[in-house]
Amino acid sequence: MAMIGLQFHYAVLAIFTRAALLHGMNTRVFVVYRQAIATLAMAPFALSCKRRPSLRTSLGLKSLSLMFATSLIGVTANQNAYFEGLHLSSSTVTTAMSNLIPAVTFVLATIFGLEKIDVRSLRSIAKITGTVLCVGGAITMALLKGQKLLHLRFLLSKQTFGLHGDNWLLGCGFLLASSIFWAFWMIMQVPVSASCPDHVVSTFWMCLMAAIQSAIFTLVVEKDSQAWILNSALEYSSCLYAGIGIAVSFFIQSWTISKRGPLFCAMFNPLCTVITAMVSATFLHEDLYVGSLIGGLAVISGLYIVLWGKAKEVEGVKEEAQLKTDQNDQISCKTDLEEALLSPHVSESKITH
Repeated sequence: MAMIGLQFHYAVLAIFTRAALLHGMNTRVFVVYRQAIATLAMAPFALSCKRRPSLRTSLGLKSLSLMFATSLIGVTANQNAYFEGLHLSSSTVTTAMSNLIPAVTFVLATIFGLEKIDVRSLRSIAKITGTVLCVGGAITMALLKGQKLLHLRFLLSKQTFGLHGDNWLLGCGFLLASSIFWAFWMIMQVPVSASCPDHVVSTFWMCLMAAIQSAIFTLVVEKDSQAWILNSALEYSSCLYAGIGIAVSFFIQSWTISKRGPLFCAMFNPLCTVITAMVSATFLHEDLYVGSLIGGLAVISGLYIVLWGKAKEVEGVKEEAQLKTDQNDQISCKTDLEEALLSPHVSESKITH
């Protein structure tokens, strides 16, 4: 129930933010405000007395360097590319392209030696096939539109939430870059977690660094000072919702992973695409195309194939670990039995001597 609720949050975030961006809010300014609000939301937890030892440990040069690089690429670059892509494409395509993240992470993990590939194994074949399907589906969504599937008009006008059709391909490019940046963030969590095991503290530092980095980037790129002014309740509420949402989603995902593992958590991602597509087509009049349907189905199918391969791999590792444990127990029992049988003879020999 927690993960289903989180997917609704992601769907609402994509739709809500796109509405604010189409009303004139600057994407780069939005990222700055979002990261600043997220930092304020995480501060009470990270700066509490209970976490002061972890906070002092995280101030080392290695930890700060790792978190700075991770926040620069995995948060600052990722969020700017993501929301620019959201602005130029559509909410449905944005959530569908986000399903590329597990596949891209798999490719990067293989390159860095964190994932093993055996072409003779069905598990590895499933992971490779699923990755190809995910990438192919995302390319299909970007390049192939086809006929419209449905076009509903309900509540709001087309002009209010119009699409930037000419920039569709550019938006998909930003979303692809965002997926790569986010995959890099996941890979970097291995050394970051090793140097700073407290995830609340590391998240606080990365949010703070990302807020500073985003502010510097926006000040350099955005020359219009009026862009920093929020002009409507929609813009204020979207920034607040997006900022607090980072903290909320962090706690929900951390709790779910501790209870059921990361695979269980990742399996709910495609649900966000379905929710977003239905809500966007019904309320925001975003057009659904045949290419979007085919590509979306390919992305979701590929994702589940990759997850199946990972699940079988985990089962195999557990079985091997259990087999080694059983063998060690048998060897230990055999040794204890031999010692028990030999001990009377040893004692008798000592007495005779």
